[in-house]
Amino acid sequence: MERKVGSSTVTAKEVKAALEKARTLTSEEEKVLRMRHGAGAPSKDAPLPRAAGNNEELGDELLLIEMQLMKAMRARTGQTKSGSKPKAAAARAESSGSQTKDKIVRALRKKK
Repeated sequence: MERKVGSSTVTAKEVKAALEKARTLTSEEEKVLRMRHGAGAPSKDAPLPRAAGNNEELGDELLLIEMQLMKAMRARTGQTKSGSKPKAAAARAESSGSQTKDKIVRALRKKK
């Protein structure tokens, strides 16, 4: 989509390229510009911008917080680093499943 601004024409590609470089726009302003000029959203494969910017100390601190949160989440959900549940948790889930199955079988036998 092309729009004439004054005496020049602005293309969607130009707007998209400019928005990727711009750092001062709010998310709402960026949305409005994308909608007005027909520029699509940034690529899904593009990396997310770093909150710390060029500040290494802040980057290290944010990484530490992220690692602590991931560790707490894994402990809460019972996951290991490989993404699978520990053997004890799997055994508990399996035994509770068999208990439920046994209860259903007993109830069906009583109906006969």
